[in-house]
Amino acid sequence: MNVLVTGGAGFIGSNVVDLLISDGHEVCVLDDLSSGKREYVNDSATFYEMGISGDIGKIIKDEGVECIIHHAAQVRVRKSIEDPAFDADINIMGSLNLFESCRNVEKFIFASTGGAIYGEPEYLPVDESHPENPLSPYGVSKLAFEKYLYVYGEIYGLDYISLRYGNVYGPRQDPYGEAGVVAIFANSMLKGEAPTINGDGDQTRDFVYVEDVARANLLALKKSAREKVINIGTGEETSVNEIFDVIQKALGTEIEAVHGPHIRGEVQRICLDVRKAEEQLGWKAEIGIEEGIERLVEHMGHVSNHSDCDLSTR
Repeated sequence: MNVLVTGGAGFIGSNVVDLLISDGHEVCVLDDLSSGKREYVNDSATFYEMGISGDIGKIIKDEGVECIIHHAAQVRVRKSIEDPAFDADINIMGSLNLFESCRNVEKFIFASTGGAIYGEPEYLPVDESHPENPLSPYGVSKLAFEKYLYVYGEIYGLDYISLRYGNVYGPRQDPYGEAGVVAIFANSMLKGEAPTINGDGDQTRDFVYVEDVARANLLALKKSAREKVINIGTGEETSVNEIFDVIQKALGTEIEAVHGPHIRGEVQRICLDVRKAEEQLGWKAEIGIEEGIERLVEHMGHVSNHSDCDLSTR
């Protein structure tokens, strides 16, 4: 299949691109490199340095695109709170521009969020029918786009699926951003510095390894799922304190964390019910948190030891 991946130079998107190409698909990548890295783009992919507000229709026509996997987004929760208009301009208006160009594609796969759409859970694990009460403009923008997907499906017959990710981690995750606690902690501790835990560290997330997430996208491309919104996670709660402990053990260090204030707009506890992913896509997470962190730490240590660049550019 000929696939366009927006945000394909980013952390998750580039891992998706690699898997698609290894599975024999033709892939073109659209990314403005505002946060993605050119070196992350697979050499076998066709690359367009462009944002989702550009003339995407011409690319779709010229490349014969059959499916779009949409990962390009503003993903910083705190930035969305500080500047909700900026968040909406990218995540809603930019995505609508993409929509207007893709009415004739065979399938549309959307990278949504299971960590920000539901808000503070009424029960755990959270299934797809849980009330949607996002606590940040970022969560609102992702939910709004899901509603547009539904409308385009009803009006134009667009075949789509929205994958609501847990907290994705793994190689290529930005260790200098506001999100990505696993990479941020590992990076600090590799440099011999104490990481900062926001709040008491008892807040939990559903941490899912990036290779598992990429595989969910590949299965969504191949299968015709009856359900249009599907959680992608492990179904397990892991606290931030536990993440710190696993990284500390993987590195064999005695560095201790320091604590900062709780962050507004972030839920206290979350984990996702992933039964629909297994029923509809034949997918379930295969890489546990300890193995995933060991892989990430090994990757980051290799990058820092074998490159003249710092981790922010790799």
